[in-house]
Amino acid sequence: MPRIQPVDPTAATGAAAEQLAATRKAFGATPNMFLTAAQSPATLTALNSLFGTLGKGLLGGKIGERIAIAVAQQNGCKYCLSAHTAIGGMHGVAAAELDAARHGASADPKASAAIALALAILHTSGRVDDAVLAAARLAGLSDSEIVETVAHVALNVFTNSLNNLADTDVDFPLVSLATAA
Repeated sequence: MPRIQPVDPTAATGAAAEQLAATRKAFGATPNMFLTAAQSPATLTALNSLFGTLGKGLLGGKIGERIAIAVAQQNGCKYCLSAHTAIGGMHGVAAAELDAARHGASADPKASAAIALALAILHTSGRVDDAVLAAARLAGLSDSEIVETVAHVALNVFTNSLNNLADTDVDFPLVSLATAA
C-alpha cells in the first residue's frame, strides 16, 4: 500500500486535473507515479516538463532509458526500474541491453559512456574525475549531451526518491531489483 496516496484523476481539479490530462495525452495513460506527483500540481508540472523535454533531447529515448535503468538500479527504485525497462523495450532496446544497463554497461560505446558518466555523476554529486569526462568525450558525447546526461540523472534521482518515499504501486511489469547483483 502506498505511503502517499495517488490522486484520483476523476476527482482532480484545477492545475492537477490539467497536468493529469497532459500526462495522459503524452503517455497514453496515467502511470501511478504521476498520480502520486499530482498531490503537488507544481511537482506534476515539473515532472511532465522534464519528461517531455528530455524525451526530445539529443541523447534520445534509447540512451535516456538506459540511464534511467542504471540510476534506478543504483537507487533501489523498483518502480522506475520496472517502468524504464518496459519503456526501453518500447523504444526498441534489446532485452540484453536493458539488463546490461542495470549493471552499468552497454555494448554500444556511446550508450556505455553515457551510463558510466551518469553513474559517476550520481555517486559523486557531479564531481567526476577528469578521466571520466575525457572518456565520455572520447566515446562521442558532446558537451551538450554531457549536460543532458546531468539532467537525466537529476530527473531520475527525483523520480526514484519520490517512488521510494511514496512506495508507489508498480503498474508496469515488475522487474526485481535483486536479480542484478
